[in-house]
Amino acid sequence: MKHITRTVWMLSLVSLLTDAASEMLYPIMPIYLKSIGFSLVLIGVLEGLTEATAGLSKGYFGKKSDASGRRVPFVQLGYLLSSVSKPMMGVFAAPLWIFFARTIDRLGKGIRTGARDAMLSDEATPTTKGTVFGFHRSMDTMGAVLGPAIALVYLQYFPGHYRPLFFIAFAPALLAIGISLLLKDKGKTVVPNTRPVSFFAFMEYWRRSPAHYRLVVRGLLIFALFNSSDVFLLLRARSVGLNDTQTITLYIFYNLVFALFSLPLGILADRVGLKRIFVLGLVLFASVYFGMAIGGGVWFLAALFFVYGLSAAATDGIAKAWITGISDAKDTATAIGTYSGFQSVCALFASSLAGLLWSMFGPAVCFAVTGVMTTTVIVYMLVMLRGARVPTMPNARLKP
Repeated sequence: MKHITRTVWMLSLVSLLTDAASEMLYPIMPIYLKSIGFSLVLIGVLEGLTEATAGLSKGYFGKKSDASGRRVPFVQLGYLLSSVSKPMMGVFAAPLWIFFARTIDRLGKGIRTGARDAMLSDEATPTTKGTVFGFHRSMDTMGAVLGPAIALVYLQYFPGHYRPLFFIAFAPALLAIGISLLLKDKGKTVVPNTRPVSFFAFMEYWRRSPAHYRLVVRGLLIFALFNSSDVFLLLRARSVGLNDTQTITLYIFYNLVFALFSLPLGILADRVGLKRIFVLGLVLFASVYFGMAIGGGVWFLAALFFVYGLSAAATDGIAKAWITGISDAKDTATAIGTYSGFQSVCALFASSLAGLLWSMFGPAVCFAVTGVMTTTVIVYMLVMLRGARVPTMPNARLKP
């Protein structure tokens, strides 16, 4: 594709390999954690805390990247930390060690995300952001197809032996590190700012950010407050009687749908508007969670995971493309990091709340609450952003 540059390809391949390593472990993680003594509430706290670590560090390191005018060093260090965390989780099964290893993994994500997304934004024009971010999201998610597929084959031969997978996952992660070393900065995007960057510097950006940016991000954060970890979807599949193989197969299916539709929906968003596609994704998301509250058999869950894949394709990359389009080029990594920082603090609340609701009232209430709150966000997006003026900025000439 003419809009996909060499840098976008390399970043996408690195993301594919890293995601293959991470997602090889993701579908077995809740099963593994329960096998070593984690309760549902503790799983929720683990997922929330590690995502909060990723989010807060995204804000800080996004600002650092913008201040230094450099992208590649942050991308390389971030992928390195996420890679070495994989075998760490297989060394010991102690809860404290698992918390530490998962934190290292998420810290790596926090270091690289703002800089990587800024590189993607720099490779796109104002009218191709949906396409570029959709392509990257598609490649990244294809790793989430390959990883669980490898795990599925492994568990066919070694059922119940989860820990060796943590070492197997290190192989694609190591290859990702090698490819990341080939990346190069095009040159400093801004004059370097040598003043120290506060860990909470992104809070200052929120205060001075464009009004349209704040309107959009508020809606995204309300959604994030109730969008718990996908671990709970996998636990729901297990709770209605699916075995390990069926659960992992559903997760692979979801990611395959996510990967296949991210690029087409990104291209469509460039044509009809990012907000329209994002709201469509929210509608699909709400329908999935209401369906999960009902429960059902294998085929019903398969249909829900298909729709869930569509919703992810319509929201994940689109949200980042939207944000980069309403922020100044010199603040791209900070804008992404600020949103991600707040988002991950919300994830701490969302996953912890989901674990608590499930434990106290059962899965139906857990999923229904998210469905109701997502519907609220849809109304917010349609009403509050109706006719909102997009600021005139280099990155902002996009359909609202």
